[in-house]
Amino acid sequence: MFVRNLEEVEKTDRFVHWGNGTSHRLLTETDGMGFTVCHTVVAKGSESLLEYRNHLEACYCIGGSGEVEDMRGNIHPIKTGDIYVLDNHDKHFLRGGRDEDLVLVSIFNPPLKGTERHNLAGEDGSAY
Repeated sequence: MFVRNLEEVEKTDRFVHWGNGTSHRLLTETDGMGFTVCHTVVAKGSESLLEYRNHLEACYCIGGSGEVEDMRGNIHPIKTGDIYVLDNHDKHFLRGGRDEDLVLVSIFNPPLKGTERHNLAGEDGSAY
């Protein structure tokens, strides 16, 4: 058994500025659990085109608001208590709220190494 907290993670390479927010990688591949758990903050007013080609992801909103949009143009508002699930390696737009950050608990399977970072510079978005 072990205990890890956000402040501890911020002092390591498990704390990642991913482009439009931050990710505390609380569990990663090296922990041997078979999945990753992240505390993810999506900056208010931001938009990110993302795709996880090698991971399935579920995100549970624990604070703030925002939205996720699939590539068919379906927009799903996200608020505290909502979960969204990318069960088909879905390419998607992730947006922070207009006036507040979106705060998520993100679960990845298989686990992340922990140092992955998005490159949001290209028009095709970021994928890993």
